[in-house]
Amino acid sequence: MGARFVSLWFRHLTTDWFALRQPHLKDIPFVLAVPDHGRKVITAANAMAEAEGIDRGMVAADARILVPDIHILDDKPGLPASLLRALALWCIRYTPVTAVDLPDGLFFDVSGCAHLWGGERPYLKQLVTTLRSKGYDVRGAMADTLGAAWAIARYGRQTPIIGPGEHAGALLNLPPAALRLAPDVLARLDKLGFRQVGQILGTPRQALRRRFGKDLLLRIDQALGQEEEFLIPVQPVEAFTERLPCLEPISTAGGIAIALNRLLEALCKRLQQEGRGLRTAVFKGYRVDGKLQQISIGTNRASHNPAHLFRLFEEKIPTIEPDLGIELFQLDAPKVEELKEGQVSLWKGPCGLEDTGLSELLDRITNKTGEGVLHRYLPAEHYPPERAIQTAPLDAKPAGPWPEDRPRPIHLLPRPEPVEVTAPIPDYPPMLFRHQGKLHKILRADGPERIENEWWIEGARHRDYYVVEDEEGGRFWLFRSGHYTGPSTSQWYLHGFFA
Repeated sequence: MGARFVSLWFRHLTTDWFALRQPHLKDIPFVLAVPDHGRKVITAANAMAEAEGIDRGMVAADARILVPDIHILDDKPGLPASLLRALALWCIRYTPVTAVDLPDGLFFDVSGCAHLWGGERPYLKQLVTTLRSKGYDVRGAMADTLGAAWAIARYGRQTPIIGPGEHAGALLNLPPAALRLAPDVLARLDKLGFRQVGQILGTPRQALRRRFGKDLLLRIDQALGQEEEFLIPVQPVEAFTERLPCLEPISTAGGIAIALNRLLEALCKRLQQEGRGLRTAVFKGYRVDGKLQQISIGTNRASHNPAHLFRLFEEKIPTIEPDLGIELFQLDAPKVEELKEGQVSLWKGPCGLEDTGLSELLDRITNKTGEGVLHRYLPAEHYPPERAIQTAPLDAKPAGPWPEDRPRPIHLLPRPEPVEVTAPIPDYPPMLFRHQGKLHKILRADGPERIENEWWIEGARHRDYYVVEDEEGGRFWLFRSGHYTGPSTSQWYLHGFFA
């Protein structure tokens, strides 16, 4: 299947936008203007003003002579770019690849999209009709190249859809301006008597290059498909995505679930064929009113099991608000990983980290509680206890074994808390310590265990840790920072609690 492109031309983009926000402007001639050297110059005119001979570039005072009661409004800087971007984002429901074509157009890559709407003609008709119903004066065309689609949208008079391989013939009778040329090039072409694209194509390329430069040849090659032209999408296109347009807007939870299930089956089939699994997925619904509804999930391990993924999404379907209905569903997998199939054992053993049932259980728990609640901890290669552990994915391999020969508290504080301590002499455990206003009398103690900091950390001091037990049976992990410096208690800290 060859590439197919659509070009949209908004003939009165900014004035249509003003008329949508001020409905009384629809029935009167008005223009937009900006100050320029003590006068106002028109930047855009609506259809009624153009019918009176008013066009962009004209001085506002001259326009008032032609139409005394014309309304002159202040133009907004940067309005066309922001409008086109918003329209391009809205049009993602028709194709994932939409791009802005300043100053008054959009480009779409619709390869493989039209059949979802019943063919190219119904596809383009619905796209243009929908935009017109929203108040925009728009024309559209479809062809094999961006240049041909742009030319037909603005200068074509026969049909807006140019069949595959027919774009070269469709360009022959169009004016040179259809090639997207600079004004000075168009003026020289007109001076030399070039009135149609066919005349230009019939001229030797060397002569065209010598008189008009390489830009003219580039535009010709782009329009004919001999030079590839790339689009810059307003939204990056995910490598793994599936789309499902609806013949009628869907507004029920059951219909949404059916659409989700179909998309998951299609996406997981692709992932399975490529030996991949998704780690994150986003389910989007484009509503009739232009608003976007979406829900997302994540997995602890790459998965292409549609039943499991559907269960994760199913709990979030009630949060989708279809309102008047959703006309397009889309499923994206932003994060995909290689999926290593585990070895099948003859006998079922105890559940381990490699068991997919465990990872799917953790996915369901995380889906209910939210991210950041469940953690898996592995040892890290650091000396300070607060840095000697790290959170890790389910399939991560530990850098080394857990230290089993040294006592560690079951509850380690994220940051050591200072305590007031009474201690006799160096290397002796404390006799008393005060934490959060409560005095603890120590009956038993074990230590010290010296833990050094990494040598590259400048100014870091070693720690002498003690396991102590108070008169109530509570067991604590205390340490002194650095060497003993006297009766000062500012060196002591509480770092954890034992069971």
